[in-house]
Amino acid sequence: MKRGLLLLALLLAAPGAPAQSGFAFERAFPRLSFERPLFLVAAPGDAGRLYVVTQGGLIHAFAAGADPASAPVFLDLRGKVSRRGEEEGLLGLAFHPDYARNGLFYVYYSGAGARRQVVAQFRADPGKAVADPASERILFEMTDPYRNHNGGMLAFGPDRMLYIGTGDGGSAGDPKDSGQRLDTLLGKILRVTPEGKVPPDNPFLAAAGARGEIWAYGLRNPWRFSFDRATGALWAADVGQDRWEEIDVIRRGGNYGWRLFEGAAEYDNPRRRPASEFIAPVATYGHDEGCSVTGGYVYRGKAVPALQGHYLYADFCSGRVWEIPAEGPPGRRGRPIATVPSPSSFGEDAAGELYITSFDGSLYRLVAKP
Repeated sequence: MKRGLLLLALLLAAPGAPAQSGFAFERAFPRLSFERPLFLVAAPGDAGRLYVVTQGGLIHAFAAGADPASAPVFLDLRGKVSRRGEEEGLLGLAFHPDYARNGLFYVYYSGAGARRQVVAQFRADPGKAVADPASERILFEMTDPYRNHNGGMLAFGPDRMLYIGTGDGGSAGDPKDSGQRLDTLLGKILRVTPEGKVPPDNPFLAAAGARGEIWAYGLRNPWRFSFDRATGALWAADVGQDRWEEIDVIRRGGNYGWRLFEGAAEYDNPRRRPASEFIAPVATYGHDEGCSVTGGYVYRGKAVPALQGHYLYADFCSGRVWEIPAEGPPGRRGRPIATVPSPSSFGEDAAGELYITSFDGSLYRLVAKP
């Protein structure tokens, strides 16, 4: 999740960049409030509901087109989820593309007991939006050396494969060099079948000692990623160390440079490997503007036509929200368009409209302003 949730008191008081005229995130569903909401998503074939994940282990479901007074619990995993560290918890949720027919969905959580990250499949009754907690089938577990940099994002790609973002395992500076190693699942984007198997076209199946689940590597903590609905491109925001936050477009087999590079700058590169060996970030920003990037989406909704085809992202500490055109060269500069208090994640509804979950307990919706 985010580095330094202990900064919460500071970020709530931190001044944000002035909002760009024409765009805003206004509070949605004002009668709802959640404790540490971390993600919002719609299920395929279920356009009338939204699902919200909370760090403590609950998933809530509620009617998307109304002004609900409550959000019933869809699944309660509090007995399985560890909250020992500031960044541990229930971290991700993805619905199978055929959820309306098979009721399958997937979660990513920090397991209670021995420190580990768990990717598991569950089953629900789609018509009633009620999950069966006894239906859990663990796809795999990852031993985690520290309590931070846990990743946690899950999403199905246009190829109907399940993509998973993992952090480098924690501490600071990636002391186990997980980002550059291919024999560990940490510091990666993974790609597996809905059954948790390795697809035959993953890039490192022939590499000696490499984990076949790996799709891309050299990442520090890709907290949130998303697929562009129009192009299928995979966008990821990688949380930085001390100086730089970065936005990447993930390619099959790509190496994004951590821990040798942080953003486009050298971090720990004793052999002076050139930056040309790695895939450059699409955009970066320094810690004078924030301290922990929250990845978003390429906007493909209809409510704000001026942002069509632009990628939106935010910073958890400063609350700034930026946009960049999805098409263009590396190193683009983001344009600030709004501020939101402590934005923990973006989310999309079934129509592609954008939301932000906030640690003030609220959900915010992207709107056009006069």
